[in-house]
Amino acid sequence: MIWKGFRFGMFLQIAVGPICLFIFQTAATSGFVAAATGVLGVAIIDGLYILAAIIGIGKILNKYPKMKEVIRYFGAAVLVLFGLSNIVGVFGFSIIPSLNFHSEQSVEIIFVKTLVLTLSNPLTILFWAGVLSTKLVEENLQQRDMYSFGLGAVLSTLFFLMLISILGSFLLIFAEPVVLKGLNIIVGIVLVAFGIRTAVK
Repeated sequence: MIWKGFRFGMFLQIAVGPICLFIFQTAATSGFVAAATGVLGVAIIDGLYILAAIIGIGKILNKYPKMKEVIRYFGAAVLVLFGLSNIVGVFGFSIIPSLNFHSEQSVEIIFVKTLVLTLSNPLTILFWAGVLSTKLVEENLQQRDMYSFGLGAVLSTLFFLMLISILGSFLLIFAEPVVLKGLNIIVGIVLVAFGIRTAVK
């Protein structure tokens, strides 16, 4: 089941999202070690969300639609804030000092940022609740099988984002500073776009 979870998780990685872009940007501006720290933060939150889905938090969220709305708007606001911080940080400004993206940052700050960014979409629990429920019915899974499947999915996140970190770190070595600033602006715009889409869909 771990291998099945890993394959399923790798399939999900095809849909590149804001987390992937953020990890790539972090590697390109702060190096592999910083990005790898961020990857660890992503894996921790993903693991907690999958665990919550197995426990049944998704059922609670489905039962209270208003709670889902509040969570959705909170997540959208976090994405927009991060995106705007990314953009203005290139020009030496900062919406919130601790979210300034324009220069090399400590691994502790990057770890916290990735935790917050990954936490910005708690409705991920609903997705995993749906996936695990389907697997439960189709394959008659036991509780331990679901944990193994979830572990495989988390391992796929670690594997894929580590590759992204390696690619981004090469950009740090060879790219001119103006290219990295351009990357920061692009990632910022994408994060804002993801936030707006999350709020309106």
